[in-house]
Amino acid sequence: MIGFVARRLWQSLLVIFGVTLVTFLSMHMGGDPTYLYVNEHASDAEIAATRAALGFDKPLPVQYLRYANGLLHGDMGTSLTYRTPAVDVVLHHFPATLELALFALIVALIFAVPLGILAAMKRGTPLDGGIMLVAMFGQSIPSFWLGIMMILAVGLGLRWLPISGRVPVLDEIFAGNIAEGLANIPHAIPYLIMPGMTIAFFTLARTTRLVRASMLEVLSLDYVRTARSKGLSELRVVGYHAMRNAMLPVVTMLGLEMGFLLSGVVVVETIFSWPGVGRLVYNAINHRDIPLVQTAVILFAVTFLVLNLAVDLLYAQLDPRIRLNG
Repeated sequence: MIGFVARRLWQSLLVIFGVTLVTFLSMHMGGDPTYLYVNEHASDAEIAATRAALGFDKPLPVQYLRYANGLLHGDMGTSLTYRTPAVDVVLHHFPATLELALFALIVALIFAVPLGILAAMKRGTPLDGGIMLVAMFGQSIPSFWLGIMMILAVGLGLRWLPISGRVPVLDEIFAGNIAEGLANIPHAIPYLIMPGMTIAFFTLARTTRLVRASMLEVLSLDYVRTARSKGLSELRVVGYHAMRNAMLPVVTMLGLEMGFLLSGVVVVETIFSWPGVGRLVYNAINHRDIPLVQTAVILFAVTFLVLNLAVDLLYAQLDPRIRLNG
């Protein structure tokens, strides 16, 4: 186990190195980044002084080493828009994105697992066909279109749910106000439903198809037939014997899906004016706030790597046959 974790950490460091290199080079792909830090009326002398002060007059390898050294010390640059450390701005908006992604993942799991199992148990029936038809639509509908339609129909038409706004939950919990954060959950759910469902619909559809395929494979194995021949109830056969092994590929996908949800909420957060990192990145791109975009990319990359490691470790708990130290 220790050897496996050490190898994965080493691989993660290589990935982070690649991400930091790409984000660093992105600043220079659009030309001299000095012009991002001066106003349009700056003189040549002011531009040259700013370039020297920021170190942009040095060779690229030297600049990258300086940038990497800053990252190691927690310095990810200063936001050009907020005039504060970029990492503070991103971390301030991160709980909102995490909250939305967790809600979407929970919703997807609540519906996808029973629907996938039901479709597998009723294979070839109209019920199975109907569930797969809905899953196909879920994977085909763009999230931006679904979000707009939900705003028009549910928010503006029926006026059942608010189309924007947010009640903080994770912000309070992370700040140590656990009781207040938990008390905010009932008030936060109405604001989470539409953006959360918009994000969750694709994940729900894909997870349903995966659960169905995995369950069909497991239900045809010998040990399942043996369990049935012993007279065990169908609920025990499916719920205990079959589902545990069928969940292995689902866990893999959900670990990756959480990373995708976190990094793929830019459009949905913008549509619903959700104050998360996705909307922050969208605005930062429009304002050419490169340090802010770079910090968000690195944060998402680190989060994705942590989730991958957690999924691998969870494998050994779900299936003792898997050996992580091999």
